[in-house]
Amino acid sequence: MLHGQKADDATRLLPRIHQVAALLKRWLLGTHQGAVRADHLDYYLDEFTFRFNRRKSASRGKLFYRLVQQAVAVSPVPCKELRGGKPHPLGQVESIG
Repeated sequence: MLHGQKADDATRLLPRIHQVAALLKRWLLGTHQGAVRADHLDYYLDEFTFRFNRRKSASRGKLFYRLVQQAVAVSPVPCKELRGGKPHPLGQVESIG
């Protein structure tokens, strides 16, 4: 509930907020099987937003093209930075290919 407001004011201001929050929780649990870390939350939300905004896309063939387009538009993030500078628990992980 919003501070100092009635219980239904949040629903009136953001009519589908509860539905989107429920979808996000279900997606996080289904996709990541509960292995969600707070320091990666921004990345999870970015991916959820990308998928949510394109869920009813008429031109599904362009999804991969748009994903590649976005990946090229941003600067790369080193794996070590993604992990917060901590070493991988299994040691050095080799890339495939």
